[in-house]
Amino acid sequence: MTDSVILDVWCELQCPDCHRALDDVRALRARYGDRLDIRLRHFPLEKHRHAFAAAQAAEEAAEQGRAWPYVEAVLARTAELGERGEAVLLDVARELGLDAEEFDTALIDGRHILIVDADQAEGKAIGVSGTPTYVIGGERLDGGKSQEGLRARIEEIADRLLSADGA
Repeated sequence: MTDSVILDVWCELQCPDCHRALDDVRALRARYGDRLDIRLRHFPLEKHRHAFAAAQAAEEAAEQGRAWPYVEAVLARTAELGERGEAVLLDVARELGLDAEEFDTALIDGRHILIVDADQAEGKAIGVSGTPTYVIGGERLDGGKSQEGLRARIEEIADRLLSADGA
């Protein structure tokens, strides 16, 4: 018996659709709190040339204890990230009071590449083809085409799983 349900959010930080999906993620977090373990999974798309660096930067933010605030701040600036590149990643780190020099070093030494690569490989293996994509209770929900009705579907699955577990 578990007391929380895992929701994997396959995301890429230069993706405008992922930015739009943040409202759903925030609403889910508000509704379920600790009963829903929302995990960021990386799926950088080739069409966005700064997405891979952004995924690594998000891992550095996680290491420094600020994963979601960092992800939300970068997603709020997808257009700027596209224009200015990695400088935006360091700006956001500074604005959140994180160690921007450590971010810079992490991007240079590639210490988080394996995590990003593993997420991407797992995503491909389970059929993720775009972002955002959600996986909960073994069900994959593709938000890349439309966010319409997805939050309700996630809530439906989460409620079912949580009541089945007696949580």
